Amino acid sequence: MGSEGLRWLLLCLCAVLCASGRNARYTPDWTSLDARPLPAWYDEAKFGIFMHWGVFSVPSFGSEWFWWNWQGDRDPNYLWFMHKNYPAVFSYAEFAPGLKAEFFDADEWAEIIEASGAKYVVFTSKHHEGFTNWGSPTSWNWNSVDNGPHRDIVGELATAVRKRKSVHFGLYHSLYEWFHPLYLSDKESNFTKQDFIRNKVMPELYDLVTSYKPELIWSDGDWEAPDTYWNSTEFLAWLYNDSPVKDVIVVNDRWGKGCYCKHGGYFNCADKYTPSEPPKHKWEKCNSVDTISWGYRRNMKLSELMDLPTIIKDLVYTVALGGNYLLNIGPASDGQIPVVFQDRLMGIGEWLKVNGEAIYSTKPWRVQSESGTVPVWYTSTSTAVYATFLTNPKQFSFQLFVPKTSESTVVTLLGNPDPLKWAPLHSSGLVMLLPDLPSTPAKAWVIKLEGVA
Repeated sequence: MGSEGLRWLLLCLCAVLCASGRNARYTPDWTSLDARPLPAWYDEAKFGIFMHWGVFSVPSFGSEWFWWNWQGDRDPNYLWFMHKNYPAVFSYAEFAPGLKAEFFDADEWAEIIEASGAKYVVFTSKHHEGFTNWGSPTSWNWNSVDNGPHRDIVGELATAVRKRKSVHFGLYHSLYEWFHPLYLSDKESNFTKQDFIRNKVMPELYDLVTSYKPELIWSDGDWEAPDTYWNSTEFLAWLYNDSPVKDVIVVNDRWGKGCYCKHGGYFNCADKYTPSEPPKHKWEKCNSVDTISWGYRRNMKLSELMDLPTIIKDLVYTVALGGNYLLNIGPASDGQIPVVFQDRLMGIGEWLKVNGEAIYSTKPWRVQSESGTVPVWYTSTSTAVYATFLTNPKQFSFQLFVPKTSESTVVTLLGNPDPLKWAPLHSSGLVMLLPDLPSTPAKAWVIKLEGVA
């Protein structure tokens, strides 16, 4: 066979293999589903915004677990709050009309998200209380269209976010509901029945996906029952094979008892998961500006909120270890994002305008951190290594011991166009002369190293 014939044979073989790859179908088992490659956009995004909003935003006391803490756990603090402020016969459902969202503006939310530098948002479609922020046909009168704001909050936000081409739209969804009669009946049967799944969970998930086409589903509320009860693998097989978002959808690992850090798309493992070394699987750290609650609290104190330097440090550490950082804020019941949360998000966005190339689309470097002149965290791309430091050394001489320099090495401080003067150390590392560091509320700066190993 001539070279031209061999060339055509290879092209045909490649076309067949590519077509078969595109047509490959996932079966409803973890071996098959876990083998699905994670869509590239998620790893490139690095930073997202989490938003907890629901009926719990009306009492706005304690946390988003208000209903459970009050009537499930009978927490004395919540009992006292209700006794002091509401009639004895007041029910949780009576909070729903107070979720008026009179100042809710989806475009304003989307602008704030975009200005923060986030590349995706995860909004609460339904928390454990069961109230849906869209007109769910399986949640009659316990949804944002029939009750409260009388608006399709999920739909409005999806439309507004998609106007911003740089931000991906995702939805949080709780599988279980604390007090739903069908769920409690299934639980009583030791989950041998699936009435709640057939009549509530699955119709709801299919409706969310087909109606709003999220690019990410952040599943939660799974831990009381195995994935076989939730029908998780059947749903994910449909999601990956036949749904309208099959090529772009990303999911987490909360699909049943025992799934955390083991099955699904990327791994959350636990709220505020903080590994000490890079996990072998793509992961995400979710954290909240309000360290006490994910939902809005009227009685939050400034000392209970993460300040900007702490947030940036958490972001940089997470990305250096190969993770994504999902930062939560809780809007108020009137639909406004509290100013203190806006301040934090704007601060992150300003820092990322200068230093974003050290975050977006990066990979962990061969070393994640070192203590040179001051501690630094490393990230990398195919052409550069970035050293982020979160302490002002207050001196012009700055040393890094790990990078191996070459004759082609170029060193710059992000935000400063002029290359820095540097000299190699003995076996590896370098010493450089820093300019005056620009003032930044984030208290973090980035050195870019090109031509190092």
